[in-house]
Amino acid sequence: MKSYILYLFMILFSLSAYSQIDSRKKNFSIPAIEAPKDSIDTKPNTPEIKPEPNFNLPKPTPNKPFPKKEFSMFSEEEFGDPGELYADKINKSLDDLKLSKEEIEFRNGSTVDQYLGDFKSKAKFVNVIYRDHGYMDGDVIQVRVNDDIVHARVFLSNSFKGFKLDLKPGLNKIDFVALNQGESGPNTAEFRVIDDKGNVITHNQWNLATGVKATVIVVKE
Repeated sequence: MKSYILYLFMILFSLSAYSQIDSRKKNFSIPAIEAPKDSIDTKPNTPEIKPEPNFNLPKPTPNKPFPKKEFSMFSEEEFGDPGELYADKINKSLDDLKLSKEEIEFRNGSTVDQYLGDFKSKAKFVNVIYRDHGYMDGDVIQVRVNDDIVHARVFLSNSFKGFKLDLKPGLNKIDFVALNQGESGPNTAEFRVIDDKGNVITHNQWNLATGVKATVIVVKE
């Protein structure tokens, strides 16, 4: 009887010990995890202001009004009179080129009256003809005989034109007066004096400035 009770006690003791070991295995504690801090930035959302680089720029000065000045195509202070400057430039160019008097007259036109000679003839009349021997640019002349105007305005073309002149005994003076210098200047022309038999008594050319005349004389014998 006693052995049976002892056997039962040992079985109960074994079951109690087993349950304690099993409860130790099953019971475990979960460590507390610290909650992470709020990652939202609570700072105000303002842009970062960086200092501007220093380039040692001069400090701005207050705007000052420019002095008012009249508009002019030619400033007298800086350029002077445009006509004088143009003439000076031409004179300088002529000096540099070392042109002769005849070459200067041919280029710019003679500023003094030109005497083209006197010629003797026994003809009763002569034909006086003339034309623009250069580029036809609008040259105009006036023709006088013994100081009388026979043609007040003659436009010179590249074709000969003229008039018949009955010769008087003695001097017959013929003047060709340049009324302008055309578009390119000077007043340029070629003339011929032909007797009643078709012989050329004289022929020549002129290069005249405005207002200057060329003169030829036919002496009737």
